[in-house]
Amino acid sequence: MKVGIDMGLGPDGASVPMDIEELLATRLLVQGNSGSGKSHLLRRLLEQSAPWVQQCVIDPEGDFVTLADKYGHVVIEGERTDGELIGIANRIRQHRVSCVLSLEGLDIEQQMRTAGIFLNALFDADRDYWYSMLVVVDEAQLFAPSVGSDVSEEARKLSLGAMTNLMCRGRKRGLAGVIATQRLAKLAKNVAAEASNFLMGRTFLDIDMQRAADLLGMDRRTAEMFRDLKRGTFVALGPAVSRRPLKVSIGPVETSARSTSPKLTPLPDVSENVEDLIFTPDADELVRPIPRRPAAAPRPTTEILAELSKPRPELTPAPQAASARPAQPELSPEERDALMDQILEEILDNPNAAYRPDGELFQDFLVRCRIRRVPGAALSLQAFRRKMAIARSGVDVETAAGAGWAVALDLSRQVTEDLQGVFLLVAQAALRGLPCPSDAMIARAYGTHSARRARRLLGYFEEQGLVVLHSDPFGRRIVAFPDLQAETAPGAADAPADEARAAAE
Repeated sequence: MKVGIDMGLGPDGASVPMDIEELLATRLLVQGNSGSGKSHLLRRLLEQSAPWVQQCVIDPEGDFVTLADKYGHVVIEGERTDGELIGIANRIRQHRVSCVLSLEGLDIEQQMRTAGIFLNALFDADRDYWYSMLVVVDEAQLFAPSVGSDVSEEARKLSLGAMTNLMCRGRKRGLAGVIATQRLAKLAKNVAAEASNFLMGRTFLDIDMQRAADLLGMDRRTAEMFRDLKRGTFVALGPAVSRRPLKVSIGPVETSARSTSPKLTPLPDVSENVEDLIFTPDADELVRPIPRRPAAAPRPTTEILAELSKPRPELTPAPQAASARPAQPELSPEERDALMDQILEEILDNPNAAYRPDGELFQDFLVRCRIRRVPGAALSLQAFRRKMAIARSGVDVETAAGAGWAVALDLSRQVTEDLQGVFLLVAQAALRGLPCPSDAMIARAYGTHSARRARRLLGYFEEQGLVVLHSDPFGRRIVAFPDLQAETAPGAADAPADEARAAAE
């Protein structure tokens, strides 16, 4: 499914879309000198993609905490223990809440350690929670330096290792890295090289222009254009944006950073003697305590947990979008279930759906539900797995309406969630008197290519007392269900999946 977000205007005045699904698979690198508009670009990307994908922002300056007010991001202060950071990161992935890790107030070594621990915890999350997540790292050269710095070797290795995992191995775990840097020359090459999409802004140093030209496939002379780019204009290239280098003027944003760009302010009129004004102390100045900036107190863990447990706030649509958006249709519970079943069928029609992780399929399902404007609360992962198990069984409408199927559904709850689809596949064949599914069909229902594992699953069901396995005189397999008073017709265990499916139909 393709979801394009508007990043701004191209040279011809047409909007330039960015394919979010492609971005999740290919990652993004943003480069530009200070003042080129990198933070504005990242904010535009985050705001436009907020309704579609979970986000995590590694924010060294605390500029992106304002996303919390409008888009519901949880702000996590960096001054926490390692255990707290790991626990929060795990719950962030589990509950699919967007967040901003604010590292403001920490020195550079603490920032590197905190970011490294948090990113590694996101990376090491349980497989069940590998949902797609956009991980945005601002000032990436701080966390993945190309050469050693004044920080300890331990902090540097921890941070660089986490950034390498994010960009090199994160895709399989649902993590899509978006890194922004002031200078490509300061960013570790093995981190930068993993990005397939690029947005290059204004830069002046020859070494940075040469690296940018190399990444974009330009010659060295053409690279001179990077000196002339206006603030907020970037050259885009990559499968998620454009197959050829394309100038993009980044569009406006709805939130703003707490810091602002320098502006000229008129100097005050000084009528008194300037030297007396400066060198004459106040009466109580010498006894006044010297103000020191206190360290920001970390938010209590209980407060973070409370925010994580809250449902995400609905985004307020723009006025023009509100007027154009059609009224959400009223659906009965039966119509809503039918619509969700139709979406499940569309997902399962993909030949590779059987071998994709449940978390990835769940993310796809939720996005499709948003597009179809399915009313009501979203399904939980457990409810989704249950629906997928029933859909993968291939039960027909007549059998699903019978009392035997209700008994089969109750029996399936005696096995784990990942085995319910296999159990129901064989049960519906028994209720309909169809040939026993082959090893290939059972393996596909389980999400594997291993026929040996499929045979072990049937053996496990027999050990639990749910089925009885036996054969006909020709050696074809039969599976009997004592509680259903039904058994499958004889079926060849080694039949190919397509042939066995045709026989069943």
